[in-house]
Amino acid sequence: MNLKDNKNIMINWGQSLIYHFFVGNSLYKTNLFDIIQAYNGRERRNEKMCECVENKIRQEVNELMYPYKQEKDNLIQILNEIQEKYGYIPKVAQEEVSKYLGVPMAEIYGVITFYARFTLEPKGKYNISVCLGTACFVKGSQAILDRLKERLKLEEGKTSEDGKFSIDTTRCVGACGIAPVFTVNDEVYGHATVKKLDQVLDELS
Repeated sequence: MNLKDNKNIMINWGQSLIYHFFVGNSLYKTNLFDIIQAYNGRERRNEKMCECVENKIRQEVNELMYPYKQEKDNLIQILNEIQEKYGYIPKVAQEEVSKYLGVPMAEIYGVITFYARFTLEPKGKYNISVCLGTACFVKGSQAILDRLKERLKLEEGKTSEDGKFSIDTTRCVGACGIAPVFTVNDEVYGHATVKKLDQVLDELS
């Protein structure tokens, strides 16, 4: 058998590759072509699902903007409503705002990244924010943030893969009298310590 014959055999074997799965005494045969087709079908379904979600967001954002005049001065108010509705500001929402107000996407992005209350990523079920304002910082809030990142294995502005936790920082929460401070969603924890943070994380885990 020459090299050419070997090559043809390998090609034919690859094209007709069959996976065998044994369940009890039954033999199931699944052709590789069927596996690829099933995978491609799943990908198409996922794309269609994403498209449906995007269309739903576009519709909801347009309904949300409808009461506002198409004026640039309404940008922050509209973004605030989107943030409250979704927990972040999706790109498709930015696109709709851009079209509605006639504001460039780059300018909208600049506003979102300038204000701490806006975010481009979904928040976790428990969004933990550590204050790094002067009053909190001088009383050890950086150590609290470092411990938080260590415990959750996350960086600032990121969300855990399971969607349970996210980490943020802020410059002031208006609670300087009980500094240092961190918050979990809307709940404020004053006179915070690394030990208190650990206790809260244990309760939430």
